[in-house]
Amino acid sequence: MRLLLAAAAFIASASSPGLVLAAESDFLKTLSGNWSGEGTVLIRIGATPINVTCSFTSTAGATTLSMQGTCRGLLVVRRSISADLQASDRGYSGTYVGPSGQPSMLSGNRRGNAINLGVRWARVINGDRVANMTIEKIGNNRLMLQTVDKDLSSGKSVVTSRIDLSR
Repeated sequence: MRLLLAAAAFIASASSPGLVLAAESDFLKTLSGNWSGEGTVLIRIGATPINVTCSFTSTAGATTLSMQGTCRGLLVVRRSISADLQASDRGYSGTYVGPSGQPSMLSGNRRGNAINLGVRWARVINGDRVANMTIEKIGNNRLMLQTVDKDLSSGKSVVTSRIDLSR
């Protein structure tokens, strides 16, 4: 009986919010630093992809992640981009400010080395206000930022931005 109680106590403590947030803190700290790289962005589904060069500074606290950066495309266009996330025992939430300058809402969870987020755009983009965003750590020195939207005419998912960064 004592063994059963000890096992139940261990399972309860292993899934407690304090341990979950400690694991998130450890993960978030690995995302801190200066990141730069290249990728492609679609202004709208069906348009020709634009090649971009981006740089970000990322800072992390125990339960927060802030990414501030700029992306350049077409040689002369430069846009500021930022994301601010807060981790809790219920997952991640926060805001994303893209090229429009309007804040969009983010919410989701981490699975492995990827934070998978639903985006609620501040305005209609590609026919609706929803998309998915992933922030994925690849190894120690790479980061991939990707946004996927649905083509409402075909029902297919389309990668609308993918930026591969390294430090």
